[in-house]
Amino acid sequence: MKPDELDFEKLAGATTEFVTHDATPPDSIVDRIQGFEVVILNKVKFQRAHFEAAPELKLILVSATGTDNVDKAAAKDHGVVVCNVTAYGTPSVSQHTLMLMLMVATQAERYRHDVQAGRWSESPMFCLMDYPIIDLAGRTLGLIGYGELGQAVGRLAEAFGMRVLVMGREGVDYSDGSERVSFDTLLEQSDFVSLHGLLNEHTAQMMNRDAFRKMKPGSFLINTARGGLVDEDALCDALESGQLAGAGLDVVTTEPPAVDSRLLNCKHPNLIITPHSAWASRESRQRIVDIMQSNLEAFIEGAPINRVA
Repeated sequence: MKPDELDFEKLAGATTEFVTHDATPPDSIVDRIQGFEVVILNKVKFQRAHFEAAPELKLILVSATGTDNVDKAAAKDHGVVVCNVTAYGTPSVSQHTLMLMLMVATQAERYRHDVQAGRWSESPMFCLMDYPIIDLAGRTLGLIGYGELGQAVGRLAEAFGMRVLVMGREGVDYSDGSERVSFDTLLEQSDFVSLHGLLNEHTAQMMNRDAFRKMKPGSFLINTARGGLVDEDALCDALESGQLAGAGLDVVTTEPPAVDSRLLNCKHPNLIITPHSAWASRESRQRIVDIMQSNLEAFIEGAPINRVA
């Protein structure tokens, strides 16, 4: 979170003692939670043994949307309330999604590399146009996941002149006015497929070999949601075979990735990978702090909000 960049004054002011740690290794958790009624955490795995070691604990504030790192059954057993934060990163993640789409559509990274390597200076004409560039206007964007983030990306895409399709589930009635299609139809008709859904047992590796085979030849995959939604070996094969023209990823299955991971070593020139940074604008991170403050104040008043356990 880089606390020195953010304003914690109001959040700290709601407590009698406010202590921060830059990072907490697993073997330091028990010591650091002793005597505290409220604990703020993010990626730290908070397990049943930690609840048992902290009898004074009353509230966990998760500084993220995902709460799979907290044993919520243990929280319930120990009477501990767990609250998360949502909708904090919509502007940041949606603009990052469009940035990835624009980068793969324009091959901006390859052109930038050529400029730095001096190829433009050596060009016999006024420009370089060695790599294909496409317009977003007139193309179709398929959204898998249509919560706040998916809707924000859809609005931005429409501003670029794109047609937006949204995946729907069979037997579910939708009243948001979106054009809902089946998973297969979305894959078959979309020039760009962008993932914004949750990772669970039903969605894990939903973008697999079969899914990539169904996508339009020369289409693109964008993922700013969860790395586990994608079979990474199948993605590399789809890129290297030419089935996909490119991909833009801000998330991978294992983070940080191993230096020898296949994705990092994929040779496709139009694969853009950013380091899970889509959410990390200063404004988004400050919204996390502000929402945690609201969660804490609501808990103190006896009416918890954003409660997940």
